[in-house]
Amino acid sequence: MDSFEFRNPTKLIFGEGKIDSLATEVPQYGKNVLVVYGGGSIKKNGIYDQVMGQLNKIGATVIELSGVEPNPRLTTVKRGVEHVKKNNVEFLLAVGGGSVIDCTKAIAAGAKYDGDPWDLITKKAEVEEALPFGTVLTLAATGSEMNSGSVITNWETKEKYGWGSPLNFPKFSILDPKNTYSVPKDQTVYGAVDMMSHVLESYFHPATNTPVQERMSEGILSTIIKTTPKVIDDLENYEHRETLLYSGTMALNGVLQMGARGDWAAHNIEHAVSAVYDIPHAGGLAILFPNWMKYNIDSAERKLKQLAVRVFEVDPSGKSDRDLALEGIEQLRTFWASLGAPTRLADYDIDDSKLDLIADRAMARGEFGNFRTLQKEDVLKILRMSL
Repeated sequence: MDSFEFRNPTKLIFGEGKIDSLATEVPQYGKNVLVVYGGGSIKKNGIYDQVMGQLNKIGATVIELSGVEPNPRLTTVKRGVEHVKKNNVEFLLAVGGGSVIDCTKAIAAGAKYDGDPWDLITKKAEVEEALPFGTVLTLAATGSEMNSGSVITNWETKEKYGWGSPLNFPKFSILDPKNTYSVPKDQTVYGAVDMMSHVLESYFHPATNTPVQERMSEGILSTIIKTTPKVIDDLENYEHRETLLYSGTMALNGVLQMGARGDWAAHNIEHAVSAVYDIPHAGGLAILFPNWMKYNIDSAERKLKQLAVRVFEVDPSGKSDRDLALEGIEQLRTFWASLGAPTRLADYDIDDSKLDLIADRAMARGEFGNFRTLQKEDVLKILRMSL
């Protein structure tokens, strides 16, 4: 495996009723608090009232930033930065899913930067300081609650980039499975696809001698595959929600990436697609990832065979490695489709008219892919396979 250093400073607070921890955690960082959230679902399911109750208990001064988009936009980040500077905000609290947390990370860094926050996201400038922030997670999906990464969209320029900084880890994250009860079926499915994609990105890497990382990844994948249909059938089952919530965090908190740098090409292509069309991130991944696998089958045959046998329990008897690899890809596509995830870009009314623009957006930072490096022509082929 590769040499590595690992540090994750986020305090994970997991379990029923743990939202009460806000009363002890927030005062450590300040009482002028910007609460960041999305479209208002937290007001319908009661989470907003719980959060405000805890903040009122400590006498916090609360400013609110609502309306964070599913693909959080630079314009919203800038609104948040303005709120921080105008109101002398000391602490940020993200209440929502990964998009809300990603937006909060950008606000935290942008509030301590004199220029345009887009400079930080495009890596024209380094994050040198960031406001402290915490999270109350309401959706099992991105893993943003326990990592330093973020994805922000500049809708005006049709650009969407992942970025991050060691200064952008949450100080704490509160995960109560009951706070995910109100997540509807389609968002639950997207969450499962997202977390599985994170594991798969880590799984396909060029490092050698990584049996521990591979077995951990396979275990998480198998668990998500077995649990997600149960959650869909019983959206308020505590144990199943608990399992998915923990899986999402473990998929992208850095543990699986120790000693092996994953590929992340499928994510990069999807960011380009949703920058142009604003589709759900996980929906794009469900379409693109199996086609990335098929396109790279010559390089990935061993791993794909292993995935088929160990995760999807394909019987290897009488089958070649190539047959097993192809069957594993099809099992993944079929599983996601069985949950209701899309299988083609056409499901989002996307045709071939903007493929060149999407490919250019994907190539904005040059060639990419740690498992297999992709050029523009490779991206175009994968996109055409996905139509």
